[in-house]
Amino acid sequence: MTSLNPLPAVKALDTYFLDVRCRILDVAAILDRIDRGCDVTSIENDPRMGRVRQALEVLLDGGEGRAERVQQVFSLEYNPSWQKPKPRSSH
Repeated sequence: MTSLNPLPAVKALDTYFLDVRCRILDVAAILDRIDRGCDVTSIENDPRMGRVRQALEVLLDGGEGRAERVQQVFSLEYNPSWQKPKPRSSH
C-alpha cells in the first residue's frame, strides 16, 4: 500500500493558483448575475442562497476538510424512509 505524500504548500499554490482564481471569478460573476436580477428580493429567503452563503462561510472558515464540509452543506439529510432504487427491466 502506498502512502500519500501531500504537495508542499508552495508547490500546491503554484500549481492551483490560476485554477482557484478562475473558479472564484466564476462564482463572483454568477452572484453578480443573481444580484442584477429584476426581482432579487424574491430570493432573500430562498434556501439555496442560504446554502451558497453557508458554503462560502466554510471556505473562509479555513481548517481541514473544507471540501467535505461544503459537500455536507449541499447534501440532504439521510432519510431512512427513502425507497431503494429498483433495477431497470431490460428489454
